[in-house]
Amino acid sequence: MNRVVITGLGVVSAVGQSTKDYWDALVAGRSGFAKATLGTAGQATDKLVGEVKDFDAAAHFDKSQLLLLDRVSQFAVVAARQAVKQSGLDLQGELAERTAAIIGTGSGGHNTVDDGFRRLYAENAQRLHPLTIPKAMISAPASQVSLHLGIKGPAFAISSACASSTHAPGVAFHMVRSGSVTCAVTGGTEASITFGAMKGWEAMRIMSSDTCRPFSKDRKGMIIGEGAAVLVLEQLNHAKARGAEILAEVVGFGMSADAKDLTAPDVGGMARAITGALNDAKMTPDEIDYVNAHGTGTMANDLAESGALRSSFGAHADKLAVSSTKSVVGHALGAAGALEFVAAIMAIRDGVAPPTMNYLGPDQGCDLDYVPNEARRMKVRAAISNSFAFGGLNAVLAARAFAG
Repeated sequence: MNRVVITGLGVVSAVGQSTKDYWDALVAGRSGFAKATLGTAGQATDKLVGEVKDFDAAAHFDKSQLLLLDRVSQFAVVAARQAVKQSGLDLQGELAERTAAIIGTGSGGHNTVDDGFRRLYAENAQRLHPLTIPKAMISAPASQVSLHLGIKGPAFAISSACASSTHAPGVAFHMVRSGSVTCAVTGGTEASITFGAMKGWEAMRIMSSDTCRPFSKDRKGMIIGEGAAVLVLEQLNHAKARGAEILAEVVGFGMSADAKDLTAPDVGGMARAITGALNDAKMTPDEIDYVNAHGTGTMANDLAESGALRSSFGAHADKLAVSSTKSVVGHALGAAGALEFVAAIMAIRDGVAPPTMNYLGPDQGCDLDYVPNEARRMKVRAAISNSFAFGGLNAVLAARAFAG
């Protein structure tokens, strides 16, 4: 079994379009929430969103390329380019064939779908753009990452709602560890701040009327976000041989299904995924210092996740630093897990637990240390990143500081 390390990170988010800008904003607790401006989205909701502002697609792609790229794929390719550039990988020859592209997304090309429906039903168009299906399909971001970066190994999408981009790096980790590939470019992307999608979320009555305050008293729900995060995973021996900078080591991945309810979270299912990640990593609970929580800001999720952490960590739960970066960037759905895993990696690298912002005080059942409102300097030997999705689809990644 190969040890698996991270050598590159890339981010497009509501608070920055690079890993540095994203991380700086998280540590500072600088919010990315504002009114939607995308297309007809401003007509869809009066709620705040975590929109990627001032994203200039033309700065990254030529006109012919943009004909094939929904916003969701644009984000994925830009983040993947950043990650590969930082890693220093030269994706040529045999290495291109030994590298995987595994990208998670919950919705795929939502902007393309929404625009097509608007044209058909509102404008009475008789036909759609001939590339509508290739732009909108769930696998488009994974395909576009492989095309733009020249990756010729396994390339596919994973779609498991809000756990998509934790499942994707998890599967990639197992593939690199087993030796079926040498490297993987993996993560997630989402761009669904559209008229139709926002109306759907509003109908569920789980969107906040003011801001996102995970685990806090008086929390009122979630805020929809968008963006992408991509990581380069690599066999340790390969990374060492080429002199790559190693950011952290991926050590475990746990998965479970609640098999109970489509939307209601389950403490038992969450705990099984957490314990599965620790078992896969061959780590004891007291080796974990930081948890990047799923932490949506909804009443049910935050209560269940707090219970799952207590169930999995026992007495050590009181010593964990637990925070939700959704309090800064919102819930980026299929991209959320990868954005949060990047935050966990940066916490390990820099020795900083980012804060849970907008926190007003403890709520019954949410009684852990949520790093309220201010980042904390601390040694982070190891961390987990949680994703608990609709459908009871749970995924947890574990990483630790690289130690030679």
